Amino acid sequence: MNVFDIVFQSVVALLGIGVLGFWIIKRRIIPESLLGVLSVLAIDIALPSIVFANILLYFSPSKVPLWWQLPLWWLLFSSVSLCLTGITMFLSAAKTRSEFAVSLFFQNAIFFPLIILTGVFGRETPHAAHLFVFVVLHPTLYFSAFHLFFGRRAGAKHNPINLRRVLNPVLLATLLALSIRILGTDVFLPPFIITIFQLLGGMTLPLLMLILGGSLYIDFQKRGPIYFTEVLKFVFVKNILFPLAFLALLLAIRPEYNIAFLIMLQSVVPPITGIPIMTEREGGNVGITNQFILGSFLFSIVSIPAMLSLFSRFFPLP
Repeated sequence: MNVFDIVFQSVVALLGIGVLGFWIIKRRIIPESLLGVLSVLAIDIALPSIVFANILLYFSPSKVPLWWQLPLWWLLFSSVSLCLTGITMFLSAAKTRSEFAVSLFFQNAIFFPLIILTGVFGRETPHAAHLFVFVVLHPTLYFSAFHLFFGRRAGAKHNPINLRRVLNPVLLATLLALSIRILGTDVFLPPFIITIFQLLGGMTLPLLMLILGGSLYIDFQKRGPIYFTEVLKFVFVKNILFPLAFLALLLAIRPEYNIAFLIMLQSVVPPITGIPIMTEREGGNVGITNQFILGSFLFSIVSIPAMLSLFSRFFPLP
């Protein structure tokens, strides 16, 4: 099976769970109010659990002695992404430029890459652990810098930066697991401890996609205006222009395959699903961020396999 087919099936499987979440809320199988509880369960418990278990099981500092460079490569990716966002955001209409920019800059850094990595390399791949180290600072950047895209708007909830979100469970789980592996103290952990975190972590992707599908149904019930032209512009920039720009960068600097694949993955994925919630807090246009996410997600069924297939022509699978 070639790269296009493998990635296509992984992306469709992920989006299929989102469709199920849309249907569950539409049919009122579970109440809408339960989505908030499930969100906390997914982000604060299940996600840190899968990060913790993967690093303990599949991350080996001795086999990857330059592992500490992974966050630095993420910093390079984020810097280039910010530059691209600053250039392309002016394609958007002035009244939705902040929403356009923030949706471009904050990519779905963990969930989409994780399902693609496990689809391509298998569930026990060390690439998943490398992903978590690579994006260790991404949630912190998201929660601490999101408001900068909006300035001070009427109706915004200008709360001080929440240290609980800056020092979020994903960051703490990553740092704890790395410390245990580097010090070699993982040999003292009973196997059932890791099994518990594996089982909890297994809920992460299904829960998050169910929540996304249900949230989209709730938001689209408000029947706001459809920003067709803006969504087309966004999808072109996010799903096509960004990946091509990063592929050109990778061809110029030629990093090792592991780094190149992680950077390319980050460039092809849609926006992070929490953007509408944060946009509402900043007094922004929630409707258009939902449409940006939906448009990018749907087009990613084709764009992600196509871009990673193109990437594999220059960086063949090892």
